[in-house]
Amino acid sequence: MDSKNVIAAIALSSAVIVLWSLFFIPEQQTINQDLVEKEKIEKNTDTPSLDQKEKVVALSRDVALIQNDRIKFENDNVIGSISLKGATIDDLTFKNYKVNLDEEKKVTLLGPRNISEGYLIESGFVTSDKNVEIPNSNTIWSFDGNDKLTTKSPIKLYWINKQGLRFEKEISIDDKYLFTIKQKIVNQSDKRYDFYSYGQIIRNEIPDIIDFLILHEGLIATLDDELFEEDYDDIQEKKFSKVAKKGWLGISDKYWITSLIPPKDKEFKTTFDYKNKFRANFIATEPLALNGNSFVEEELKVIVAAKRVDVIDGYAESLNIEKFDLVIDWGFLYFITKPLFYGIDYFFKLLGNYGLAIIAITICIRLAFFPLANFSFRSMAKMKALQPEMVRLKELHKDDKMKLQQSMMALYKKEKVNPMSGCLPILVQIPVFFALYKVLFVTIEMRQMPFYGWIHDLSERDPTSIFNIFGLLPYDVPSFLVIGAWPVAMGVSMWVQQKLNPAPTDPMQAKIFAFFPLFLTVILAPFPSGLVIYWTVNNILTMAQQVFIMRRTTVKTVT
Repeated sequence: MDSKNVIAAIALSSAVIVLWSLFFIPEQQTINQDLVEKEKIEKNTDTPSLDQKEKVVALSRDVALIQNDRIKFENDNVIGSISLKGATIDDLTFKNYKVNLDEEKKVTLLGPRNISEGYLIESGFVTSDKNVEIPNSNTIWSFDGNDKLTTKSPIKLYWINKQGLRFEKEISIDDKYLFTIKQKIVNQSDKRYDFYSYGQIIRNEIPDIIDFLILHEGLIATLDDELFEEDYDDIQEKKFSKVAKKGWLGISDKYWITSLIPPKDKEFKTTFDYKNKFRANFIATEPLALNGNSFVEEELKVIVAAKRVDVIDGYAESLNIEKFDLVIDWGFLYFITKPLFYGIDYFFKLLGNYGLAIIAITICIRLAFFPLANFSFRSMAKMKALQPEMVRLKELHKDDKMKLQQSMMALYKKEKVNPMSGCLPILVQIPVFFALYKVLFVTIEMRQMPFYGWIHDLSERDPTSIFNIFGLLPYDVPSFLVIGAWPVAMGVSMWVQQKLNPAPTDPMQAKIFAFFPLFLTVILAPFPSGLVIYWTVNNILTMAQQVFIMRRTTVKTVT
């Protein structure tokens, strides 16, 4: 391969890696604001407004939880409680996920509204008739029957206002992360009322997020098959609102999702806003007519889940929630990223280790690209044989660049060589590299999953460092000097691979070319160790292919 092309290809791949990590912004759909809202919606533009007098206080979570009566819930995956004040789901812990590997503390997602980490779900009905008393965040609900919510026993809450309206909620939970809320109003009077159902998620403050633009953390929805992703700071500046006939909405963290699925086949308005707190909510646009001595009811679903692919896809299919799989941020390379995950997951089930699964998928990728590599390496062998003639032409036409270019093109045409063909494997690998990076970065399946030896979490960087001889010396090094054993192995494999390629004839190009293994070692050191394992194994397999193909390639020397 011509040295300029080698440098250009490596520079391109390196630049894209850096630019991806620094500047890439996930593709988002343009938000089309509804120019004209129906008059009936204007009367109910917002869901029930937050109590502006309600203050966040300096309480611990444990103290806040005992301030109100609660009904506990538990299944194999989550444990928590529902506050009878406001009938809110505001306490949920994931039983199977630890905060970190060094302690047994489990991940807690939801919290009571009056603490700084407040994060909760509420639902109910509103009406445009201001004379009707409706439940709010201070309403104390009563319960019938069960005092604990389990997969086999739903709970029933109720509250009766002064007009003789009985508000009821039946809440059930499945064996994973789904809450089903059947809400009902029983009219015990002769009067007629119009009610609009709603649901909303409230979060008091921005959580600790990974400020990394390839991942969306914030408010999210798919409305009429269109994806909307709004960052927290965007909502602080401007409210988002859209009317839709189908979809879902929620607040997304890297590994967790809190979502609402409105009643089926009914138009609703979704709003994301910030009024001292972040809100993601929906309100029905068509009223439910509650006649005298009758009742109305609606059903909505709440999913507060760890973003496991099988769980999310399972709910999308069983509940017929279109595009619910997009709660996992697969990115614009969705068509590569998700199949790549399925491939890795298949090998994990086969081999029992995600590190081995990454190696297995790397081998499959190399086999898939073998025809391309075969063509590329044969072309490189020919280019290597043409080096003496190319040097002669450069010397012959050193003062005439146009003539030199023409002579080079004539030589390539005569020998049937494409100087860019050697770059193809690198260029083709870039989307796969990014897709694997995305898989490792966003999927909870590889969170805290070990490889062998010192790699305890494939989604995190290699924790060792060459600057303390990989832990043999008794001191820690600064984070920017944590260049682990796997990144070093990757750099060495890249250096060896370089030696198999034609050396640049220009001394300056040769120096730049030799610098790249070190450069990429430093750049990739903070990346997930699973990704570095992939890159290292890929280099080794590439070298094996290159040696095999080039030894079988006979090239006639140009004279």
